[in-house]
Amino acid sequence: MTIPITPIASVRSPFKQRFSIPRQPNLAPAAEGIIVFKEEFKDPNYLRELEQFSHLWLIFIFHAVAGKGWAPTVQPPRLGGKERVGVFASRSPFRPNPIGISVVTNLGVNTEGSETGVRVGGLDLLDGTPIVDIKPYIPYADSIPGASAGFATTPPDADLAIQFTEIAESQLGKIEPNYPNLRDLITQVLRQDPRPAWRVKESDDKCYGMDLYEFNIKWKFIDGDIHVLTVL
Repeated sequence: MTIPITPIASVRSPFKQRFSIPRQPNLAPAAEGIIVFKEEFKDPNYLRELEQFSHLWLIFIFHAVAGKGWAPTVQPPRLGGKERVGVFASRSPFRPNPIGISVVTNLGVNTEGSETGVRVGGLDLLDGTPIVDIKPYIPYADSIPGASAGFATTPPDADLAIQFTEIAESQLGKIEPNYPNLRDLITQVLRQDPRPAWRVKESDDKCYGMDLYEFNIKWKFIDGDIHVLTVL
């Protein structure tokens, strides 16, 4: 049976590439974005009473990898990217149906010109991600006391020291008036160590780059710390 699904909105996100996106929502609270509704879903009645809920479930499409294939088993980053588990025991984007879920902070309805949207925080979605549904987060039903989580029982380590070089500090100082949360976003993202799972906690000589908003951030992992080299 084929079930048609029509996206209702798309995400306007600071994450312009898959690399560096937090592996779960709310690991980078400074990652804020807007859910922008399509013309046929802009009626404010769709959002009536939404402000009563502090958090929202986003049901979305992994559009960047849709059609790129999938396998019965995957290698989760939490297991070092080497051990395999079943795809349905993971949140891998490579799935028979490329559908994902994400719980985000509801920062309020955003109306600007002819655009209708919802501002959200703790985002972990690529810019342009299609949203197919939004549902309120219900604490008594969605948070299960005593639930177990297999190999993902605790949040990933986020204790890396992030250092900004003098050049990066100077560049960031010029940007911050228009992007006041950029420093926090860079810090929160890099503390997750977005490098490939098998390289986590190891030093290497590679210079990495990631795109946030319209900026490219260059950084290196040196002696246990991450050094931000430039923000351009």
